[in-house]
Amino acid sequence: MRTSKISRKTKETDILIQFNLDGNGIAKINTGIGFLDHMLTLFAFHGGFDLEVNCKGDLEVDSHHTAEDIGLALGTAVYQALGDKKGIKRYASLYLPMDEALCRMAIDISGRPFLVYKVDLTRPYLGQMDTQNFEEFFRAFISESRITLHTEILYGNNDHHKIEAVFKAFGRALKEASEVIGDQVSSTKGVL
Repeated sequence: MRTSKISRKTKETDILIQFNLDGNGIAKINTGIGFLDHMLTLFAFHGGFDLEVNCKGDLEVDSHHTAEDIGLALGTAVYQALGDKKGIKRYASLYLPMDEALCRMAIDISGRPFLVYKVDLTRPYLGQMDTQNFEEFFRAFISESRITLHTEILYGNNDHHKIEAVFKAFGRALKEASEVIGDQVSSTKGVL
């Protein structure tokens, strides 16, 4: 089973994540930030992952530490669940529409963390979530998962729709790239 359980505790956050790469899209999310809960639920559902996230963060400060630390812990959970990556497809790319917004996403489970994030949001907050912290979430995620991720909103007007398209695409792309399609490591180096 490609599963993991991560506990991460700092002076700023206390996080527990349980993750099943081959789940059924069941999410139990409690970050203290309703909008982030919504986005992680979409990620799990559209990726077919079982995901439980419990976080107590210093939200009296702002949403930054919570978003970043959840990204770090989730990245670690995905990295551990992928194991030796033997037989995975490795690459995935897709376009995902959300009403008037269109997201393009490409992913490489490469062992090399790199983020290209071209998501222009005009509102400073969505619910209680500072929109700057979405990029911080993804940067933290890729650093620990060691995945290359390119995401871009090609067009759209509604910031909720834009970021929703990103999280849905994120789930679907990760699911496709992590699919086991053979018994070889998908690299001429022999390791990912």
